[in-house]
Amino acid sequence: MPEPILRLAGVHTNIQRYHILQGVDLEVPRGGVTMLLGRNGVGKTTTLRTIVGLWRAHRGNLTYDGADITRLPTPAIARAGIGFVPEDMGIFADLTVEENMRLAAVSGDIDTARLDWLFTIFPPLKTFWSGAAGNLSGGQKQMLSIARAMVEERRLYLIDEPTKGLAPAIVATLLRALRDLKDQGASILLVEQNFAVARALGDTCAVMDDGRIIWAGAMADLAADAGLQERLIGLSMEAA
Repeated sequence: MPEPILRLAGVHTNIQRYHILQGVDLEVPRGGVTMLLGRNGVGKTTTLRTIVGLWRAHRGNLTYDGADITRLPTPAIARAGIGFVPEDMGIFADLTVEENMRLAAVSGDIDTARLDWLFTIFPPLKTFWSGAAGNLSGGQKQMLSIARAMVEERRLYLIDEPTKGLAPAIVATLLRALRDLKDQGASILLVEQNFAVARALGDTCAVMDDGRIIWAGAMADLAADAGLQERLIGLSMEAA
């Protein structure tokens, strides 16, 4: 088995007086999609934000591609090849779509071929390239948020609930984009509440509860076992 691209070992994160992550052990294999599942409020978003250094781990270690990133600042983690799509999308509403994209290209100019590929999977970005990002629809803003993380080739993408509140047609577009990333060899850690999306995209899966990983294994194993879903998440997702 190759070394995972990302490993969290005994990670604890406090936010003010709240002890959110309580010893997270998590491995993200290379070249696949790992789903991070669990009820609301169990620490999934905190896990992603801790990985990228927006919140600091108080105990434990985070290893990315063989290097310790536990104490690195967020810009250094981004330069190391980790892209992050936050739940709130993180776009700049007063800037144009183009300006949002150029700000995300930390290495310099946007590669023309990669931009053409992004226009192919997210056509509205080309249509509204010179318009204010704040005028986009919710689905179009989510496309921009993901495209910003994809504008440069990354080895690992952390994506927080990309399909939340979106119409089925937009969800299908995002699924195609994430499959393209996976086919390019990227590794993805994806927080998702839509179990149908998780089942369709995930290779491996980790389930969180109360700030810890309580189960990890193949996504297919969880998808095929309604009793396991009930035990881990308290809701049978068999028909979801």
